[in-house]
Amino acid sequence: MNYILKDIPSRTQKPRQKGLTMVMDKGLSVRQAEDFLEVASEHTDLVKLGWGTSYVTPNLEAKLAVYKAANIPVYFGGTLFEAFIIRGQFDDYRRILDKYNMEFAEISDGSIFIPHEEKCDYIRQLSQQVTVISEIGSKDAEKIIPPYKWIELMKAETQAGSWKLIAEAREGGNVGIYRGTGEVREGLVEEILTQIPEEQIIWEAPQKAQQVWFIKLLGTNVNLGNIAPSEVIPLETIRLGLRGDTFSHFLTMK
Repeated sequence: MNYILKDIPSRTQKPRQKGLTMVMDKGLSVRQAEDFLEVASEHTDLVKLGWGTSYVTPNLEAKLAVYKAANIPVYFGGTLFEAFIIRGQFDDYRRILDKYNMEFAEISDGSIFIPHEEKCDYIRQLSQQVTVISEIGSKDAEKIIPPYKWIELMKAETQAGSWKLIAEAREGGNVGIYRGTGEVREGLVEEILTQIPEEQIIWEAPQKAQQVWFIKLLGTNVNLGNIAPSEVIPLETIRLGLRGDTFSHFLTMK
């Protein structure tokens, strides 16, 4: 840090298992990725190339090399996995992971229906090849999953080999663990936390109010995802009580 301030909340150190910030890259250029990492690499733990953007992003290998040089793990969005599965191309997907030397993969079923045992089998298979992050929840705002089902799915996917579980919210933060307004489904989150360890979950939280809510609930080192590149530094200040939203919260915790 650039200077000393007393009584700042303690952040876990990289490589972190808890306190992760997962960033959503929606199609940054190589130069934009370099500029982003110049200011935010210290505070970035994972980068997701959103949904199927890697299919159309130019200079993909060069951009992946930029992230690799900064020791930032990158993975393709879960929707790309689903695009391969719906076309019967699971083996092709595995070859793509190898082609681009990917060390992580996201498995989701937010856009298509996959029987859950089949999804867990994909997790088991891919966990022999890469580190698997699996996403729970639907991108369909009309599909409401009850809390007991979230817990059941999360437990099964952890047992199948998922390293972390992503709680679905989309890039807009208006489905899954949120209502259409972006408001947190507080009862759902609190019930999930009675059964699933908080460090196991990455909460998608693209909106500032959502980030603040989770930090106030679970502390500085909560795992948060779908963070825009331009919001990584602002998020870190929220984690440390250096923005008005959490300024008093951390002072009262002394």
